[in-house]
Order: sequence, then structure tokens, then C-alpha cells
Amino acid sequence: MPESGTSITEIPLTEATPVISVKPVVLEARGRGEDLRVRISAPATGSELPIILLAHGHGSSLDGYGPLADFWASHGFVVIQPTHLDSRTVGLPQDDPRVPRIWRSRVEDMKHVLDQLDVLEAAVPGLAGRLDRTRIAAAGHSFGGQTAGSLLGLRVHDPVDGRLEDLSDTRIRAGVLLATAGRGGADLTPFAAEHFPFINPDFANMATPALVVAGDKDDSPLTVRGPEWMYDPYVLSPGDKSLLTLFGAEHSLGGIAGYEVQETTDENPERVALVQRVTWAYLRHALGIDDTAWAAARKALSDGTNPLGRLESK
Repeated sequence: MPESGTSITEIPLTEATPVISVKPVVLEARGRGEDLRVRISAPATGSELPIILLAHGHGSSLDGYGPLADFWASHGFVVIQPTHLDSRTVGLPQDDPRVPRIWRSRVEDMKHVLDQLDVLEAAVPGLAGRLDRTRIAAAGHSFGGQTAGSLLGLRVHDPVDGRLEDLSDTRIRAGVLLATAGRGGADLTPFAAEHFPFINPDFANMATPALVVAGDKDDSPLTVRGPEWMYDPYVLSPGDKSLLTLFGAEHSLGGIAGYEVQETTDENPERVALVQRVTWAYLRHALGIDDTAWAAARKALSDGTNPLGRLESK
């Protein structure tokens, strides 16, 4: 791995353990039109394991985001990945009546996962009795960031009826929003306003603690504002928030969406390693497990002579 002014190894890790991953676990979901397919990845050892619900980006599936899911699971988290209706593996036609509210069905998928933790726990050999259900976080990339954000208190102006409804869930104690869209309205390109009218979030009530991760080269075709648009979930939300700005990173943040996916436009293993460690350290901090790695991450990013990114908090 190439050297830089930010020493990733200064962020200490717990010892990695083997991971048991089970897929698909199929949950009946009445009214959804499709059963909900879920992947669960868990460390083979350990008890009182915290949980991360991971929402994929548009078109992906439970098979995506291996660089994050595998890392988090090998270092003590149980990672649960549902496949949402916009996944290419579902193949929903654009004229399907469910399409205008896929943004909402994604949030309902995450809540359904929480409601069915007993079923998911029983599906993984040796996992029974090892979950810490008081420590649950939501994470998501791109469209998945809006999904996770909704559980934290983000509200969406429903393009169908205009309602601004609270879909937050008190079972979620912290979040990680990766390359997540900012404000809608005049900040959207005409293409985005036409094809993705649900990108119209209100962050005023997103008070649950969260880490926002954004690339300073993530120049999305969905906005007229450039990369700073991705800072909105941090800037416009209240409460305990942190922002990791990755220098030179585009939308895939170095390649978090998969080990070999073509969507990676800025492949950078060192950047992915930084995202892995900082998000892991943040969640251990935010869920009240341990602050050591988070303190080390903040120091490493502030003291480096040529850092990979900048970390700030409010």
C-alpha cells in the first residue's frame, strides 16, 4: 500500500476474525410485491455484537459493498444488507406503479429488517444470542445514504402527494452517510428533477448522530452545485455530526461499492482503507463501545503532512 502523510495504521483495529455470511435470507413482505432478500454477515466469534443496516446505492443489491461489509463484520459488527426494489436484480420496469415511491419502500425495507431480527439471527449458524440490539446503526451510499438518513430523521418531500413525513426510527442510534445527495429544488439539474424527484430532502430534523463522508471531486450530474452538494447532510442537519472529506475522491470514494465493479471511477485502495477504518472507528464511538480508534483517526487526519482527507465535527 502506498505511503502518505496520513498513516492509516495509526487508527488501531481490533483483531480481525473470520466472517460467516448467509444469503439470501428471504423475508415475506406483504404489500411489497416482492419478498425481501437479505444478506447477513457476522463475525464467527464474539458476543454483544452491534448491528449495521447497510442500504445499497441505486441498482445495486445485497451482493454489493463487500469492501465495507466484509471489513465491518470481520471487526465485530453484524452487517445486514437488504436488496431494495430499484436493484437491477429485481428488474422492476419504469412504468411499475411502485417506482414513484421506491425511496419510501427502501426505508420500509430497513424497518422490516429491524422487525425481523429474530428470523435473521436464526438464519446464521452460531449467531443466536450474540446480537446487541441496543446498538444499531444505519449506513448507506448514494441513494442508500438518503435511505439511511430517513431513519435518522431526514424527511423527503414526497413527489406524489407533497407530504413531508417523519420516517425516523428510534432503534437507530447512529448513521454513516456516504456520498449522499444534498438539497433538491433549484440545486438539481433538469435531468435530476425530472427523473429523480424524490431527491428533495429536508435535513432540519436529522438529529441522530452521524458521520457524513464526501469526495471533493464528486461532481454529480444530478446537481448544479458541484461536489459541495454532498456536504449538505452535514452542514444542514442539527446535532452531533462529523464530516470526512476525501481529497480527490469521486462518487465511489475509491471503490467502496465492490471489489471489481465497473462503477468505480477513482480506484484507490488506500482511500478505501481510510473509509473502512474511519467509519468503523466512528461507529464504535457513536454507539458507545470505545473511543480509542476515533480519537486516533481525528489525530491522524489533523497531523498528517499530506493527508488523504479532512475530518471535522460539530
